[in-house]
Amino acid sequence: MKEVGVGILGFGTVGAGVADGLLRNRAVMAERLGVDIVLRKIADLDITTDRGVAVDQDILTTDAQGVIADPSVQIVVETIGGTGIARTLVLAALNAGKAVVTANKKLLAEHGAEIFGTAAKNGVDIYFGASVGGGIPIIRSVREGLAGNEIQQIHGILNGTCNYILTRMENEGKPFDEVLADAQKLGYAEANPSLDIDGFDTAHKACILAALAYGFQPTLDQVQVEGIRNLSGLDVKYAADFGYRIKLLAVVAKHGAEVEVGVHPTLVPTDHILASVNGVFNAAMVRGDLVGDTMLYGRGAGRLPTASTVIGDIGDIARNMAHGEVRYARAVPTYGEGKTKLRASGDIVSRFYLRFLVADKAGSLGTMAAILGQHGVSISAATQKHAQGTETGYVPVVMLTHPAPAKALEAALKEIVEAGILSEPPVRLRML
Repeated sequence: MKEVGVGILGFGTVGAGVADGLLRNRAVMAERLGVDIVLRKIADLDITTDRGVAVDQDILTTDAQGVIADPSVQIVVETIGGTGIARTLVLAALNAGKAVVTANKKLLAEHGAEIFGTAAKNGVDIYFGASVGGGIPIIRSVREGLAGNEIQQIHGILNGTCNYILTRMENEGKPFDEVLADAQKLGYAEANPSLDIDGFDTAHKACILAALAYGFQPTLDQVQVEGIRNLSGLDVKYAADFGYRIKLLAVVAKHGAEVEVGVHPTLVPTDHILASVNGVFNAAMVRGDLVGDTMLYGRGAGRLPTASTVIGDIGDIARNMAHGEVRYARAVPTYGEGKTKLRASGDIVSRFYLRFLVADKAGSLGTMAAILGQHGVSISAATQKHAQGTETGYVPVVMLTHPAPAKALEAALKEIVEAGILSEPPVRLRML
């Protein structure tokens, strides 16, 4: 049976999980794939700390470049993270003719063109199934299982930290800061959680999905990104009163020759399947023109779920090698470059949830409604909430709108603010 050697760069949480899985299931994988996948080397700056995986000490090294140069290693697995040394090592591996597996969404979102181009130039595989959704096979589904579909849209809950926080805010009525502190104590949130709670982790994943679905990859600075840092418990409660749950959604959707890519806290109807995705779980709903709606659900992070997808990629590449195939061109489509462009955020049409703290005097509501109407924003529902805990002389008013272009709504909100009838800036959230 043909042997394929694997070298792992980074022996942290994910790297240890990959090592564990490769050692634990080596015989099973050999039976299924017809290839014996052998763990040859593991590189990390710290090779003395116990990772809970029984590996031969002879395969541990601090020399990552040595792993890449080792002729017994055909597949290099990058689990370091970030865009610094990880980028250097991935490019070095590709230029050395080694296939690469990575779960590094930041690296691919920010340097994808360079990395994929290097893979193509050298005629080697690069797989990245765990870069979006951890243990959920969303990459494989879009790239292969739904290849016969025109992808119409993807809606994803792709950050477990945010989903955990939002779930607890709704279920327990606790404020954002308190739930975030709990999430950090439990290890669900980093000490510096900004990448997660400000939406950029989800945005990296949305950019990768756009590349796979539509053949072009927007840069992060082109994508509108809104996180949950400033989300009020009041809005979580009021959304529930209307029959909605708030989820941080990645949206990737086709509109003719334009593609919408964004990340927003979004009101999702409670009877929608995405509304039932709670805690640290992730999900992605994909709509194809032939299949309709499909959804993938599972753990979006963690040692073993992420390792599961990484090992699946390793298995695919090893099988390719056994049959003399390279499939990088199918893994990274670029057919949309030059033909497809990113839809401007102001042109995106959505329903909106609006919350105002309005002067409690005759004509205030009429003024707001008139301004919204003048900008083509119609109201589908409105309610005045109890004024307890708010500034004296002002009352909370919540409105839901019919679909409207974002730029029309922003113009209306600007005019409402200038009318001098609000105590604080209005809250605006998208609706699914």
